[in-house]
Amino acid sequence: MTALHVTVWDETDGEAAPAVFAHNIFTWGSDEAYGFAAQRPLADRHRLLLVDRRGYGRSPDTDRSDFDTDADDLVHLLEQQGAGAHLVGHGNGGLAAMLAAGRRPDLVRSLTLIQPSAFSAAAGHPVVKAMLDRVQDSAGVPDSVTPEQYLRASTEGLGMTMPAPTPQRLRAVATSMRERPVWEATVPLEPLRAAPWPTLVICGTWQDAPETYRMYAGEPLIACAEAVADAVGGRLLRVEGYYPHTQQPATVNAALSNLWG
Repeated sequence: MTALHVTVWDETDGEAAPAVFAHNIFTWGSDEAYGFAAQRPLADRHRLLLVDRRGYGRSPDTDRSDFDTDADDLVHLLEQQGAGAHLVGHGNGGLAAMLAAGRRPDLVRSLTLIQPSAFSAAAGHPVVKAMLDRVQDSAGVPDSVTPEQYLRASTEGLGMTMPAPTPQRLRAVATSMRERPVWEATVPLEPLRAAPWPTLVICGTWQDAPETYRMYAGEPLIACAEAVADAVGGRLLRVEGYYPHTQQPATVNAALSNLWG
């Protein structure tokens, strides 16, 4: 088992169940731009474990980031928590969290999915189908494209501000460029529906997002979040913006605190 880096924030007396966080692409666990830095206040009541997925942050390199491997890593970390933990995943990390929870529901206390990339759950939705057709028909990222060029196209090219292209950020982007496509995943919806713990699905409203970003990413993610919440019997929380946990941390943190409490 590869030794992943896990950022631990703990200001508690050790009595409450811990929470494990799995991040999305372009980022790492404690990243202020896209990660879970804004969730640190929750460490006053729960021990927070922020995973750097393989190839991200301070975890070891990988030839190709893979959601199945990420799920195995999360299961291993949950096993180390004794009585289990609350599990939170964003984007591709949300997909890995769903796979991990489906494999070992006995290790999970609650599941929170922030705009999970579980597109197979909504494959029949028109906007998701259009997105899948578009990406599956594409030729992929040419070898000549650098991580900085890819980051710029994925942010400024969609009308957003590009974060500083630090070495750590560019390493994360390089790993993201060779992640296994999430549409290859088969999401275990029935085990999640049958699980005894609660599931919370958090989705942005995307009304203020750049138009291109909303069309290509936001609308499919909204459809996916709605389908996942319905399929597993979870609660759907809509939050203003398009990065709920970074743009509206007070709302998201209150929802997490209530769920965990």
